[in-house]
Amino acid sequence: MRRTVVAVFAFLVLLCVVAETALALTPFEVFEGSVLNQVVKRNKLIVGMEMKFFPFEYASEKGEPMGFDVEIAQLAAKELGVELELKDMEFSGLIPALQGGKIDMIISGMTRTLTRAKAVSFTQPYFETGLCVLLSTKKAPDVQDVKELNASDRIIAVKLGTTGDLIAAKMLPKAQLNRYKDETACAREVATGRADAFLYDQLSIAKHQKENPDTTRALLKPFTYEPFAIAIRKGDFDFLGWLNMFIETIRADGRYQDLYRKHFHDILQ
Repeated sequence: MRRTVVAVFAFLVLLCVVAETALALTPFEVFEGSVLNQVVKRNKLIVGMEMKFFPFEYASEKGEPMGFDVEIAQLAAKELGVELELKDMEFSGLIPALQGGKIDMIISGMTRTLTRAKAVSFTQPYFETGLCVLLSTKKAPDVQDVKELNASDRIIAVKLGTTGDLIAAKMLPKAQLNRYKDETACAREVATGRADAFLYDQLSIAKHQKENPDTTRALLKPFTYEPFAIAIRKGDFDFLGWLNMFIETIRADGRYQDLYRKHFHDILQ
């Protein structure tokens, strides 16, 4: 009797294994469901970005999309052999739009973090920078280190949903954090003396300091590591592999370096 029960149990286990194997997706089915395949079939790549992040993505005087990220997206569409559609939206809405299938990928100066990686998949970094500090010459004339801003009488301006926002909340818990949707609003708070500091990426801080030389100063040595990466929906390994190869290819053939010099040379001087 015991042998019969064991035999029946073994048979049921075998049936489960066979059924699971039969239901497993084939490589062809995985590719059919990938965004890479969908983009090629529809002949269009839809990219989400917030076009208020000079020099990565912004609008010209004529309202045309410009910037480093814009041209990276254009190169990706060209290599795919498809048209490009750019969707301008608030930074905080980019990941929900990606998850909801409204866009195919995000390229918007987005830092890949462990928290964000729980919601989306990231490529290898295509740009590396770090957070720096724009300081008010009126309110913070003697500050030499970001840690000195961790005091109850300090006011810190941050852009909502950025790593500057997240890092400031952790590093400066005693300070008052004022959150704004717009980067220029943060810089204006510092330039007018209403805030002590603004935490943001190195290139942007350098730009804002040059625009407000009399009322601001900058600490341009990064105090964090900020790798910008392209974000796609979770689980799409075909698209992820293609995008990683794309980044490696434009770095190897010199097109990446040409874009870097074009967009960052004057700012970094």
